[in-house]
Amino acid sequence: MGTFGIWHWAIVAIVALLLFGGRGKLSGLMGDAAKGIKAFREGLKDTDSDKPSDERAGALPRTDAEKEDLKS
Repeated sequence: MGTFGIWHWAIVAIVALLLFGGRGKLSGLMGDAAKGIKAFREGLKDTDSDKPSDERAGALPRTDAEKEDLKS
């Protein structure tokens, strides 16, 4: 049980070929993940800039009377 047999090494070799073989599949996956994160962050920035400042802070919408009270 403490040693690796031929089947263990075959499985390790297959996994290594799948990850590192070809045209850099692992680096391609990481690049795609980075592009997704970047797009997600840009999406968050776009939605925040469209809203008024009180809505970005998570405040509840105010009525006209409450807005008038705040101006005074």
